[in-house]
Amino acid sequence: MLTPAQNTALKAAIIADATLNAFVNNSDGAFGIAALLNATASPDYYVWRTSVPMKEIMQNGFDWTRVDNLTIGKARIWDWMRGTGEVNPSQSNVRAGVLAVFGTAGDLSTRLAVFQHCQRLATQAEKLFATGSGVTATEQGAGPSVMGFEGNLSYQDVDNARNS
Repeated sequence: MLTPAQNTALKAAIIADATLNAFVNNSDGAFGIAALLNATASPDYYVWRTSVPMKEIMQNGFDWTRVDNLTIGKARIWDWMRGTGEVNPSQSNVRAGVLAVFGTAGDLSTRLAVFQHCQRLATQAEKLFATGSGVTATEQGAGPSVMGFEGNLSYQDVDNARNS
């Protein structure tokens, strides 16, 4: 369910888009609009994922030798993050933790490998409610946007917004 502010933003986006606004204002039209907004954004628009299994990060492109170079404090941070089973990189403190752990020049490729797993392509709807630049992640932990809405819009969401 969308917030009142999101309903207003969705309604404005539909009105501003000639293709979306051309749909009849009924349940069939709402289904059609929802389908278009639930498609992957084009051009590509990246968002931070809200849940990334640490297993995915650690088993795909992770340079295990970089862990040997960590100080005790940094190793403790990484162990805590790894021990949670998953991380939420949409939270700035999680991204800051990755930057702190892998902070040397030799760690840039490891940091980038971690951040690459922490992003995904957004849908048109997620892009509508996201904040940020929406570009692919850099080794500095910048790039993807933070979502204000995650998932698919229902036809009811569209219908509520159009008739609010």
